[in-house]
Amino acid sequence: MLKQPLKLFRGVGYAEGISFLLLLGIAMPLKYFMDMPMAVSIVGALHGGLFVLYLAVILYVTIVKRWSFIKATLAVASSVIPFGPFIFDARLVKNSEV
Repeated sequence: MLKQPLKLFRGVGYAEGISFLLLLGIAMPLKYFMDMPMAVSIVGALHGGLFVLYLAVILYVTIVKRWSFIKATLAVASSVIPFGPFIFDARLVKNSEV
C-alpha cells in the first residue's frame, strides 16, 4: 500500500470523510436531541484517529509526490469541511493525478 501513496490517501480520505459525516449527521443529533452522548464518544474517537491518520498521509504524499504547499494546505482544509475529502479527491481524479 505504501508503494501507491495516492491510493492510500484516497482510502484514508474516504474513511475520514465518512466518519466526519457520521459524527455530524448521526452522533451529534443523538447526543443533543436524544440525550445519547455515547455515540459521540465512539464516533468522535474513531473520527479523531482517522483525522490524525489523514494528516499523516497528507504529509507522506506531499513528500513522496512533491505536492506544493498550496495543494497540501487545500488537502488539510478539506478535512474540516463536510464532504471536503470527497471534493478534493474528485479534483485529484479530474486532474488525472490518480
